Parts: sequence; structure tokens; C-alpha cells
Amino acid sequence: MNSDTLLTESKNLKNGIDPKLTLQMDEKNFTLERVAELSQMLKNKVDSAIHEIGKLNGQTQMIAINARIEASRAGLAGKTFSVVAEQMNDLSNKIGIVNKKMRIESRDALNELEHLIRAQATTVRGTRLSDLALTNIDIIDRNLFERSVDIVWWAADDSVVNALTRKTRGSYDLAEKRFSIILHSYTVYFDLVLCDLDGNIVANGKPENVDLVGVNVKDLEWFESAMRTTTGKDFGFQKVSRNTLVNNEVSLVFSCTVREGGYQHGKIIGVLGAFFKWEGLVQKIVKQVHLIDEEKHSTRICIVDNDGLILADSKDLILDDKIEFLGRNMLFEKEKDFMIADYRGDKCCIAHASSPGYETYASGFHSLIIQKIT
Repeated sequence: MNSDTLLTESKNLKNGIDPKLTLQMDEKNFTLERVAELSQMLKNKVDSAIHEIGKLNGQTQMIAINARIEASRAGLAGKTFSVVAEQMNDLSNKIGIVNKKMRIESRDALNELEHLIRAQATTVRGTRLSDLALTNIDIIDRNLFERSVDIVWWAADDSVVNALTRKTRGSYDLAEKRFSIILHSYTVYFDLVLCDLDGNIVANGKPENVDLVGVNVKDLEWFESAMRTTTGKDFGFQKVSRNTLVNNEVSLVFSCTVREGGYQHGKIIGVLGAFFKWEGLVQKIVKQVHLIDEEKHSTRICIVDNDGLILADSKDLILDDKIEFLGRNMLFEKEKDFMIADYRGDKCCIAHASSPGYETYASGFHSLIIQKIT
């Protein structure tokens, strides 16, 4: 199994979400935000119109006042004109009352309309992004479950068991040949290494790249965690890190005890370790999330651990950056949710999904999509 195969599987899983639905959600999200903008424009235009009406009404009042003054000066001859001026003044007062009422009621209604539209747009955006975040971590968990199955299976292989039982150079060579065949088909691994009980590597699958025979790994996390397992169907691992055993490449190591006779409850005779090409899977996943062009420049997609350390990143800052924001720990406690928060000086929608696990495996990682709100 190679990285292209894994990527194809990932796409198939992503395609489980109806692309038409995703597109509709995109369109709805941006339509709602556009409606909110139009609502604000309408509000401004109504305010401007009401203001203009107020100005015209003020001029009308001045004309009415001047007319009354002139009618008063004209005496009896201006009596009829005085009645007209009085009616103009009365009409102007009524217009002023209506204008004031219109200003208050239209402002309140339009403010509420804009608030409701923006709230709905935020909900649609957050729900969509958290769904995508869940898809990302689900794909990762499903693929890593397969890796946990790989290591348990290979640890019971005859060539592996015989190598640690016979402890001869010939048996170690046969194990290396077996590893080479496996690695030729499963190109998602950097290497496979076989260790004795003391943690000494006795065989590895790619000695032509790096000959690891004789290197001691007893103090490494993946070896120790395997030795703590109780049966051959259990596995250990080492968290995502730059691994010196594979030229400092970013890897996730799975491990499993090798037991006498290949039996699950047999006596432990050594440990098998598999160095998974972490970036080959997760970087492709975070960089191929369905986003429309307008979103891409303002969106960051990450996989992080419980401390926020970046394990996969659309900005390519793996293991070199941490995601921190107010409310992060509270958000991490939820299976799937989103929040609007300040992230590095910008107002952002931060969508999250926790590792859901698949079958017997759960990575325990967190999937984040951080999108700047413009």
C-alpha cells in the first residue's frame, strides 16, 4: 500500500459527504454573508433617506414660519395666507413625528435583521468547517487503524519469529528480505526494524539506506510501550516526531512484541517497529480540504495534540508551532464544535473535532480549521 492508495481512500471517505451538499453549504454561507452586507447597505440608505426627509421637513418648517410672519405683517389681507401657513406648519410637525418614528422602527428592525443573518451565517460557517474537521481526523484514524493492524500481523510472521528464536545471521537476513518485500508494497513506511529483548536492532528492511543493526533502542518510547503490552494483539507507538533512525524524517512509530511461536500469549522474545511516513498521509489530507478560492488565503487547517503542538499543517509548520487561543481547552473537550475567537489578532471562526477513533484505534489528536472572518 502506497501513499497514493491511502490518498485515494481518503478521497473516497471524503466523498461520503455529498459534494453537492458541500457546495450548497458554501453558497448558502456566502449568500447569507452577502445578504448581511446588503442589509447593512439598506440600513445606511434608509438612514440617509430619513435624514434627507428630516432636512426637507426642516426647510418646510422654516418656510411655514416665514409665511406666518409675512401673513402677520399683511394684516387682514394676509389672513387667508396665514391659514395656509398654519396648515403647512401642522403638516410639517406631523411629518417630523412620522420621520422620527420611522427612524427608530426601521433602525431596530434592520439591526435585528442584520444580527439574525450574521448569526445564521456564523452558524452555517462553523457547522460546515467543524464537519470538515471531523472528516479530516476520521480519515486519519481510519488509516492509522490499518497501520496498527499491520504491525500486529507482521510481528507474528514466521520469518520474524524465527529470526528471534534462532538468532543466526542467516535468520536475520531472511527477516530483512521479508521486510524488503513488505516495504516494496507498503511504501507508506520508512523502515521496519526488529529488536531483541535488550533493545538491540538485529535486522531492518532498508539497510542500503541506513544500516541500523547494532543500534540500541531500549529507551525509546515505541520499544518501551510495546514491552508493556500484555498480549501479541496489543501494540505500542511513539508520537509524531523527527526520528533520527530514519534520517530525521517526521514519523509515527508503531510497535508490537514478537512472541514465541507467534502466539498472542507466548513469551516475549523481541519487538518489531514500523516507521510510518506521517507527512505522506496527513499533509495531503489537510492541504486537500474542499474550500472555495475566496476561503483559501484566510484559512489554516491543522492536526494538533492535546497541547496544541502542530502535527500537520496547511502552512507547513509541523512540530514548529503551537495553536493557542482563549478557550482552546474548553473547545478540545467537545467532540465537535466551533467558536468565534481572537486568533493572533484576527477575529476567526475556529472549528474543531476530536479523534473519533476507528475500531480499536484512536489517535487522540485534534483537528482544527481556523478561518479569518472578514
